[in-house]
Amino acid sequence: MKEKVRVIVLFGGQSSEHEVSRVSAQSVLENLDKEKFDILPVGITKNGEWLPYHGEYKYIGTGEWEEQARREFGKNKAGSETTFPSVRKFIEEICGRPVDIVFPVLHGVNGEDGTIQGLLELAGIPYVGCNVLSSAVGMDKAVSKVLFEKAGLNQAKYIVVKRPEIHSNISEVQKKVETLIGYPCFVKPSNAGSSVGVSKVKHPDELPKALEYAANYDRKILVEEYIDGREVECAVLGFDEPVASTVGEIIPCNEFYDYEAKYIKSDSRICIPADLDREIVEKIRADAVTAFKALDCAILARVDFFVEKRTQKVIINEINTMPGFTSISMYPKLWEAVGISYKELLEKLIELSLLRCKEYYRSFERRL
Repeated sequence: MKEKVRVIVLFGGQSSEHEVSRVSAQSVLENLDKEKFDILPVGITKNGEWLPYHGEYKYIGTGEWEEQARREFGKNKAGSETTFPSVRKFIEEICGRPVDIVFPVLHGVNGEDGTIQGLLELAGIPYVGCNVLSSAVGMDKAVSKVLFEKAGLNQAKYIVVKRPEIHSNISEVQKKVETLIGYPCFVKPSNAGSSVGVSKVKHPDELPKALEYAANYDRKILVEEYIDGREVECAVLGFDEPVASTVGEIIPCNEFYDYEAKYIKSDSRICIPADLDREIVEKIRADAVTAFKALDCAILARVDFFVEKRTQKVIINEINTMPGFTSISMYPKLWEAVGISYKELLEKLIELSLLRCKEYYRSFERRL
């Protein structure tokens, strides 16, 4: 019998998207093939503690997992004093087993931004998803916009505002927004996801409050031109020769696809495939692969676009290097629409990640 691949599924994390990560991880865990994978969930609490979890998956989404994991971990480690000569030994000691690969189902900062990826690189442990560089620049919307521009992708007009400017030079910021961007506009943290900290600003007197709100989540804030367009998304899979899925459209229940529309209300709709002309669909798919390559992404990403209603112009919005993985999330749904089931998709992601890791380490003196 072929030996099972030992997978650690990381979830939670110190991020404003902690709760979203838990729900994504529950879905991943429920769909991983237990005949092929030896699976251990490991939760990262909001305080940054790592806790292996052996209970029912349904308690991960609700948050009840933590109390049970803490109780069990404390019992197993009571009175033990251990030194860890390497990051890998530390992770394996925490998990209580050797590790073949880690699936970091973590969204937002301290998880999707290259930090966990860097830790796993140091440990020499293969992981699912983009590497340190692409995770970091994909998380930082301001940096990714520079790379998208270099790649020739259409974007909305934008400016970057640093947190100190809000208090020391707000009148200059307001003048710049009025001159270069106009109203309505969107204000958002450069490093955040799931529409956390995002505001639609319709009048100049609303701008300071929106900037303060975004500054709660990041020191760097984006002010972007409002695009009157349809919101569409495309999934990308692979590394050397990435491929794009079909295109899906989001029809939000709120004025825009904010956190409430994504995760709290159930009135938003997803249309897969999107009702768009074939030429526009192919343009979106091509641009998604271009964006993926521009950031040197690998394994997976979801690329979000607008299709401007008046001109039908395709405008890139952002890239997500660890997109949502709930049962209704767009990334798995887009692949499902072209014949790859959720279970098959997870297997492909792990298989590709292990292959990518072998190729990656050929470039270094160090070996796995």
